[in-house]
This record gives sequence, C-alpha cells and structure tokens, in this order.
Amino acid sequence: MFLSYFDHRRDCAVKREERKAKFDYLPPLYSTPTTDEDRKILALSLERIVSECNARNFSPSRIINAYGRRCIQAQVATNCLSDIMFDEAEYTYSYKKSLSGVPISLKDCVDIAGHDSTMGYSCNVGRPKASSAPIVRLLQDAGALIIAKTTVPTGLLSFETISDLFGETTNPYNPAFSAGASSGGGSALLAYGGSVVDIGTDVGGSVRFPAAYCGLYAVKSSIGRFPGYGCASSTPGMQGTPPVTAPLARRLEDLAQFWRRVVDMKPWEYDHSCVPLPWRPVDFVVEERKPRWGVMWDDGLIPPTPACARALAEVADVLRRQGHEVVEFVPPSPLDGYKIGYQLIFSDGAVSVTSRLRTSEFISPALRTVRTMLLFPLFVKIIWAFLLRILSRPFGRNEAWASLLEGFHPKTVSEERNLISQRESYRAAWHRAWQEQNIDFVLTVPHALPPMPRGGSATATLVSAEYAFLHNVLDTTAGIVPVTFVDKARDALPQDFHDSPAYQNLNDVARGVYSLYDADAMHGLPLAVQVVGRRFEEEKVLEGMKVIEASLYAEGRGFVQKEF
Repeated sequence: MFLSYFDHRRDCAVKREERKAKFDYLPPLYSTPTTDEDRKILALSLERIVSECNARNFSPSRIINAYGRRCIQAQVATNCLSDIMFDEAEYTYSYKKSLSGVPISLKDCVDIAGHDSTMGYSCNVGRPKASSAPIVRLLQDAGALIIAKTTVPTGLLSFETISDLFGETTNPYNPAFSAGASSGGGSALLAYGGSVVDIGTDVGGSVRFPAAYCGLYAVKSSIGRFPGYGCASSTPGMQGTPPVTAPLARRLEDLAQFWRRVVDMKPWEYDHSCVPLPWRPVDFVVEERKPRWGVMWDDGLIPPTPACARALAEVADVLRRQGHEVVEFVPPSPLDGYKIGYQLIFSDGAVSVTSRLRTSEFISPALRTVRTMLLFPLFVKIIWAFLLRILSRPFGRNEAWASLLEGFHPKTVSEERNLISQRESYRAAWHRAWQEQNIDFVLTVPHALPPMPRGGSATATLVSAEYAFLHNVLDTTAGIVPVTFVDKARDALPQDFHDSPAYQNLNDVARGVYSLYDADAMHGLPLAVQVVGRRFEEEKVLEGMKVIEASLYAEGRGFVQKEF
C-alpha cells in the first residue's frame, strides 16, 4: 500500500509530462488564432467535409490544422484532451471514402493502437494498446481523421470529469460547472468545435449527460447496434446493464449522417458483438403521419427542477402547436427499474471499479459515496432503511430511498440471475405500456438538474442519474436534443420553496439535488430533452429529434450554440 502511493504519484507525473510534451512539440501554427480560412472549414457540415475532401478542395492536413487549433484552444479553456494524434491522423487518411476528412475524437477508454486507455486510473499509464477497437478500424477504413483522445473521470462512473491523471474538465459555457461525465472531455471539445464527432461510452447516461450539459446531440443505441468491442470498461463482464459505445455531435444532421455512414460500413464485419442490421430510413412526411409523443413529466423519485421542467414543457407545447398529439405517458414504476439497475451495475460490490485504485487516488464524490454504502454490512443498511421509513411518516417521503438502500449490497450468482430475470419482466412491462398507450416516443428530462456545479456529485449522488439510467436498464434507444438555456428570471425557485410542503415532501436524494439548484448561477447554461424510442429504433429516434428541432425553428426558437 505504501509503495502504491508512490507508484500513483509517479505515473500521474509521467502521464501529465507525456501529454505536455506532445503539446509543446506541436508546430507553432497550432498556437495561432483561428483564421478566416479555418472558420470556413469549421462551418462545414460532415457531408460537406467529405464531398470537399473527395473533390480534393481541402487536404487532410488543412482540415487537421483548422480543427487542431480548436483542439488546443479547447484544451486551454476546459482541459478536455488526454492525448493528441494530429500526425497519425494524416497518415491513416483515405481518399474517396464515406468519412474522408471528418475529424473524430475518441473517449480515453476507446482503444487505439499505440496509446493508453487509462479510464483515469494511474495503473493503466504506460500500457499502450497493441491493437485498435473495431470502431477505430472502421473509422480509419472510412477515411476519418482521428485527431485526439478526450478526458474521463477515474473509473468512468461520475457526473464530473476529474482524475489525478488529467485534472478537471470544465463546462465551456461556465467553468464553475461540470461538462458532464464520463464523456465530459468529448463534450467540452465538441462544444468548442474541436471535432465533428466524439465517440463516447454510456453505461448510465455517460454520453447523454455530457451532451445535455454542453448543448450537443447524442444517441445511445440499443446494445449491439453500434460497435463497442475493444472499449475499456471499469465494469468488465457486467452484463446486467453493459456499457454502450455512442457518438456525440455538435449538429444533429452531422450525428444522423455519421450514424448512417457507420452502419453502411457494415460494422458487424468489424465487431462480432454488432447486430447485422442495415440502416432503415424513417421519414414521417413520406409516411404521411405525425408521431405520437408520450411525456414522462416526473419519475416519482426526483421531480425535475424548474429549468429542466420548463424545457420539457416547451417542447411538448411546441409539438402540440405544430399539430402533433402529445399525451402523458404512464410508465411502469420507474423506481422498480432503478432498484434492478443499481443492484446489477454494482452486483460485485463495486470491486471492479475500485480494485484498480491506488493509495490516495482520487475518485469522484458520487462514486466514493457508493463505495462507502457498499462497505456497510447489510444489517446496518436494513436498520438504516427502517429508520428512514419511520422518520418520514406519515408521508413516506423516503420510501424510495429506503428501498434502494436495502438492495445495495454485493450479490451472489443466484441473486444476480434473479435480478436479470426481474429486468426482463420489467422490460416486458414497458413493452406492454408502449403498445397499450400507442406512442412513438417518450419525452423526459435527461436529468433533474441543469449542468451540475463542480463538486455537486457528492450531494446529488449517482442515484440522481435515474432519468437516463432507466434506458440503459431497458436497453431502449435514447437521444439528446438541446432546446434552450437556463433563464434566471423564469426558472427561479419560489422564495419560500424550502419552507413549502413541496420541499418537505421531497425524499433525501431529491433534497440533495434541489440544494444544488440555483437559477441565478446557472443562467445561460444549456437545457435539453431526452427522446426515447424502442429497442433498435436508432433511425426513428434521430428522425424524432429532427422533428423537435424543426418544430422549434418553425417558431423561431431553435437552439443556437454559443461560439467560443
């Protein structure tokens, strides 16, 4: 243990010096301001980049120079890069391909030959991968320019992107707030325009939170639709709610184009875990119908804070005015899904996440809380849950928290199998609800909070990931659409809120979330909605996202990203 401390300090210093040396070695042009020619390139859509490169109007080096400058600017502002590969990208460029010239960044945990996949752990420093993940090989075969790897938190499971290896990544819109996690480096880079697409991973919202926090678009697929083998995981072998590899983008059209072009490359020929499912275009205009939307306003555990609730309500209202049928969706108990999911993801007692930690190594406050809870003996948690129920009578405000607490312990093999069986029954209940209520999409908030203040994950806890995590449990397709910004005048809590019955009836988890909410401090931060489809409906969800974006623009309320 004593030596572990010094190994940790040494390897953190090695990785930081290695990263600094790569930045210092760059030609001076990467330190110069963005030029007018750069801006023309940065303004091109994914489709235009491919056509211009294939017409030889732009060389790969010119594309890399423009995006490389933005990468360095983003790094200075937000600390979002774990590695850069500008020279390598040019060497692997291919002409006349479906993604020729498109700058791509990879989350740190996506394997690429010759580079570490640290997951934020110092024990993974100096262990470069011998081969690249299937998604990397596919992208290189398609002519993409893989220019950087992006920062992650230690162990990946977090709302904040912080590690001893790389430091803290901040939100481009306001450095006092998180860029999200665990794909926070990618979201910060994209918001700055440092790549066209970032490849992230999502086990409980790890792509969707960063997208929502930074005003971006993302789609988490069902397991097997997007190539994910060869991406390092802090929970290897965990099949209860396995991680999904997923792309984020600054433009919705770029995200849709990227998805289609990746699927057209037949990813199942690269990755054995991919389902051989070709792209199936969806067009509601051709179908001569408008989709039916079901809104899940509240999950019964944490009511959305005013800004998030307003964003969801505005989308529902805009869709109604555009002639869509919008109804309230009544789901099977979300709490039942959370109880199953949280027990599955930590069924090993979080050993896989924490066993790689060295002495004094930082982990996020949210993950530290989980580890502490799991260390308590089961009988202590049963007593704790009993007291929560007694003290919250007669309203039962902590019943949900108590029931989650009782199941928070390592599982035997038979207990885990029973949970998998419960998960399948729960998925079947959702399938019936979807059929009976005859909806195309479910709309929810991505999280009950706007972007979280730095350090806030200790108070919010990982339990507050529930609106996103539910759709990992269900394996449904879920997309993020940015729609507006926090407005301090419209989104403030009532002055007497903390003395009101509404606050008194909140459970302890919800109170923690609401204690972080400050419309004044959060003014100007992005707000998004989550668009959920059924399993393997990635094409349909992307089309639903386009409907929302078009409806907002039709009323002059389209989301406009901040230019940095």
